[in-house]
Amino acid sequence: MPPRSNPTLRQRRIGTELRRMRERAGYGGSELGRAVSMTPAQVTQMESGRIGISIDRLRTIAAACNCANPSLIDALTEMISERGRGWWEEYREVLTTDFLEVAEIESYATALSTCTTTYIPGLLQTGAYASAVFTRVYPPLSRSEIDVRTAFRIQRQQIVRSGKTPLQAFIHEAALRMQFGGPKVLVEQLDALIDDSTHPGISIRVVPFAVATFPGASENLTFAKAPVPDLDTVQMDVAQGVLFFDSPADLAMHRTIFDRMDTLAFSNEKSRDLIRSVKKEAEDSYA
Repeated sequence: MPPRSNPTLRQRRIGTELRRMRERAGYGGSELGRAVSMTPAQVTQMESGRIGISIDRLRTIAAACNCANPSLIDALTEMISERGRGWWEEYREVLTTDFLEVAEIESYATALSTCTTTYIPGLLQTGAYASAVFTRVYPPLSRSEIDVRTAFRIQRQQIVRSGKTPLQAFIHEAALRMQFGGPKVLVEQLDALIDDSTHPGISIRVVPFAVATFPGASENLTFAKAPVPDLDTVQMDVAQGVLFFDSPADLAMHRTIFDRMDTLAFSNEKSRDLIRSVKKEAEDSYA
C-alpha cells in the first residue's frame, strides 16, 4: 500500500507516540528497524503517520522498546483498530484541514474542557452567533462559505448535546459582552447559554472581570482528554488557524492552567446569575 499523502491527526499521533517510545528506549530509527524487521525509511514513514502498522507490529515495537505502559499500548491498539470515516470527512473538499482535525479530536475525546476570552465556545454557539463570528473573518467569506462553516460548527455540537462527551467551559466575562451580530444575536446566545448550563453534561463557569489575571488569559484553549493521559491533546485557536500540542510538558502545563481556572471561575449558579445580568443589559440596549 502506498504511503498516505495526508495522514489524519490521529494517524500522526500514533506515529508520534511510537517515536517517543523509540526515543525513550534510546534507539535510533535504524536500530529499531533492525529489531522489528523494518527499514529505516519505513520507521520514518510510520512515525510520521504516512504508513499504518498492524496491532501485532505495535506490540512487537513496544516489546523491543521495553515499554512498560500497558494502558498506553491498549489505547494505541484501539486507535489502530478504528475503521470507518468520521462525519467530518464529508466536508474535506470544502473546508480546510484545521476544521476537520478539531472535529476529529472532539469526536474521540472522553471529556472536553475549553477556555475562551473573546467569544462563546464554538460547541455552545447558536447558529446566528456562529454566522456572525465567521462574518468578521478577513478576507471576507462568501455567504455560502459562512453557511458551510456555520453548519459544520452546529454539527460538531452533537457530541455535547447528545451527552456523549462532558464539556467544561470557562468563559471570560469579556466574551459574554462581545456583540457579534449585535445585541439581539447576543441576547439569543446568552439565553441559549443559560439553558445549556442546566444540561447534566455541560458545566459553564464564568471568569469575572474582577479576577486581575489568570493563566491562559490571552488564548482560546481546548483540552481534549483521551482514554489515557498520555494521549490527551491541547488545541489553541490563533488568527492563522489552529495549533495542537501533545508533548508531556505542554500537557502538564495546560492541566495546571485549567486547574487554576477552576479555582478562579464563579460557580455554575453564580455564573448563571452573571449571564442573566449581562443578558438583561443587552436587552435594555435595544428596548
